Amino acid sequence: MKRTAATALVLACLAVCADLPSMPQRMLDAHNAVRAGVGQRPLVWSEKLERAAQQWADRLIKEGTFHHRPHSPWGQNLYEVTGGEFVPEQIVKGWAAEVKDYDYANNRCKPERICGHYTQIVWHDAHELGCAVAKGGNREIWVCEYSPAGNYVGMRPY
Repeated sequence: MKRTAATALVLACLAVCADLPSMPQRMLDAHNAVRAGVGQRPLVWSEKLERAAQQWADRLIKEGTFHHRPHSPWGQNLYEVTGGEFVPEQIVKGWAAEVKDYDYANNRCKPERICGHYTQIVWHDAHELGCAVAKGGNREIWVCEYSPAGNYVGMRPY
């Protein structure tokens, strides 16, 4: 069997790529790193929530819309990327960056700022996570579902 340089490259990549964590593991690790920073217990991956997240991400791509699932039984974070591709760590980093806009002393977002994605990540009662991404054209929609639901106005996330 004759091996070309391209075949050797593919085989080398397969050997290395097999050792890389999966998207779910990377997303879970990124969430748990943020949670650990404020003393919250780690989340565990839920295939049920992953399926729900995939269904919602697919729907948003198909419809060309971007909004939260109405009357959801879970907490939810959304992220939209246009004209590029992101990896799980970038998505969680974007949400977690909202910590700068969260006023812990007063338990609210700073005026005219958003911090609910961050507080959803660190929500004290959350214990399961499932995330997915859908791509269409030059758009990516990332969806993460958290269980049990939380992130209630007036309640501290931790």
